[in-house]
Amino acid sequence: MKKRFAILSLLLALAMVMPVYAQELPLVGILQYVQHPALDAAREGFIQGLKDEGFVDGETVRLDYQNGQGSQDINASVADSFIAQKADLVLGIATPSVQALAGKTETIPILGTAVTDYVAAKLVESNEAPGFNVSGTTDMNPVADQIAMVKRLVPEAATLGLLYTSSEVNSQLQADLARQEAEKLGLKVVEVTVNNSNDVQQAAVSVLSQCDVLYVPTDNIIASSISLVAEEALSRNIPIACGEEGIVRGGGTFTLGISYFNLGVQTGKMAAQLLRGEAKVSEMPIQRQSEFTYLVNKTFMDRIGLEIPADLLPFAEEI
Repeated sequence: MKKRFAILSLLLALAMVMPVYAQELPLVGILQYVQHPALDAAREGFIQGLKDEGFVDGETVRLDYQNGQGSQDINASVADSFIAQKADLVLGIATPSVQALAGKTETIPILGTAVTDYVAAKLVESNEAPGFNVSGTTDMNPVADQIAMVKRLVPEAATLGLLYTSSEVNSQLQADLARQEAEKLGLKVVEVTVNNSNDVQQAAVSVLSQCDVLYVPTDNIIASSISLVAEEALSRNIPIACGEEGIVRGGGTFTLGISYFNLGVQTGKMAAQLLRGEAKVSEMPIQRQSEFTYLVNKTFMDRIGLEIPADLLPFAEEI
């Protein structure tokens, strides 16, 4: 009887301790602006980066993933929720989500990924010394090299179309760079912008009626609707130069870009440093990737009759 009572007492003690232990796990909130392959890959990479550093969801850390659905109102609401839960660290995936988080707290460490320019987005004082409670990784891609690919793969092109979201700081920045590079190469540039996903198909029809080749930066709204753009482009035999490989896999034509999964892993390792107290977010320089990979949609190229240069054939895939 005494033995049974001792066992029951032990089980009761464990039952009382386990919830407390669960509550003591550090909470990391993840706010993703919208779902599309690049941002999904960044999130998956972030989780893997944490895992590589010993932070496993449900065991040594609690992860709360929320989708902002492309709405600033929802992003703001999620940010409020993370603050109410007293999250130990929050991750914003894409510029609008990081801005929503930064607008709500000056104390909780914020990391960003899939953000092109933290300074232009007014998230940090400088890339080298952020100064505020925000740091992270940039997805700045080699825009000049991407526009150079246009001249290589579409040599007869005279007019470059730009399609992007007017309210996305990262898209504006890349569009400006693309315009400058295109003009250097003697290309005329036509721009059409969207406000939300409802505008994409009409905007695509408009810009494609005025250009020989289309450039789409790492724009979240366009990326999430790329199948609509690709359908319109293919019907007109117009190739799409893309800011990253997820857009190519969604129906675009070619790119030279970063791996968003690897970018997420890099961000996860930064998060691990913060969770272990090894660094201060205000002193962590913005990190970037230095390796870029080609991807060519062979299916699209064949359909519109464009030849793939021999050196790019190893990077050509049936998509």
